[in-house]
Amino acid sequence: MIRMESVTKRYPDGTVAVDRLSLEIPDRSITVLVGPSGCGKTTTLRMINRMVEPTEGTILLDGADLQQQPVTTLRRSMGYVIQNAGLFQHRTIIDNIATVPRMIGWGKQKSRERAAELMERVGLDASLGKRYPYQLSGGQQQRVGVARALAADPPVLLMDEPFSAVDPVVRKGLQDELLRIQEELGKTIVFVTHDIDEAIKLGTMVAVMRTGGRLAQFAPPAELLSNPADDFVEDFLGADRGIRRLSFFPSAGLELTSDRVVGVDATTEQLAAPDAPYLLVTDAEGRPLGWAEPRDLTAGDIAVEGLLSYGRPFVPGTDSLRAALDCAVLSPTGWAVAVDADGRVAGVVSQQTIGEAIRTAHGAGDTGDAQADDAPRAESAGVTKVGP
Repeated sequence: MIRMESVTKRYPDGTVAVDRLSLEIPDRSITVLVGPSGCGKTTTLRMINRMVEPTEGTILLDGADLQQQPVTTLRRSMGYVIQNAGLFQHRTIIDNIATVPRMIGWGKQKSRERAAELMERVGLDASLGKRYPYQLSGGQQQRVGVARALAADPPVLLMDEPFSAVDPVVRKGLQDELLRIQEELGKTIVFVTHDIDEAIKLGTMVAVMRTGGRLAQFAPPAELLSNPADDFVEDFLGADRGIRRLSFFPSAGLELTSDRVVGVDATTEQLAAPDAPYLLVTDAEGRPLGWAEPRDLTAGDIAVEGLLSYGRPFVPGTDSLRAALDCAVLSPTGWAVAVDADGRVAGVVSQQTIGEAIRTAHGAGDTGDAQADDAPRAESAGVTKVGP
């Protein structure tokens, strides 16, 4: 556990980057520092590994004062990932990852074996090991940066806006990869970002900092969204914080219906049975193909080309109410498609039913298991009700 006690960083010109910051960063979790430019979040991160020395206050790691530890030893015990990865351009990917193990005395063979193991862990093909950084994409380079930081198995991982230089699609993949790695390894991660969506997705705890290096609020993401401490935090969270909060409400209890679902080989009786303006057509294996009006469907010979898009599906019990609502909004019929882990249709649900579930959850103050785990990725799983 990292504890900061009244830590201040004041520069010779009188500029105060961090002002009397007290923070208790729990172990084996992701703590995100977020805030506007100039709020001191990167300075705070760098004081943890003493790249920046605090002017006042104390920083403790498992109760030991960091000022009493040799700087070199301290830094080698902490992984550090920065924007654009900061790789050595003259070294191969394998040798970049093996940097710290070699520095602390590991043999060349052992270091490279560890590097190869970590390439697999961060989702990099082994064939990339002999390449140089300039031969990789931005997302691949960031994965190398994460692997290098993990190479010597440090208990603490410091990450300074590591994904901000890549496009949104790659960024989402890197975030998901970090969550997967964290679930496996359980590091103490301190993560700096200016993106509140990234903070909410990744953080076990989120520290919102205001200009001048002062702490505005320190709370789990769900609590942050439901109870912002003041106007500054509320404004920083943005006007759509209510939608973001839905990420913490589980979809497991949604009542699905299967009477609007027909197979591609549906009979005349099956097409005539439901009293619905639209039917969802599935393939022979039960996977969704698209929506259509019943009158446009021909029994036994449904034309797949003319179907309306179903948007994208959600997985009950795994995805949140936010995901379910998004699926319904994207669907031209206003109905969300629920699928199981294999992509087969489990049922459909309307925007109205999702809205009722949201109101019920708000009224009960229920954020499921996600709030208990302090992270949207830990949404509650459960049995989905399927009924008429």
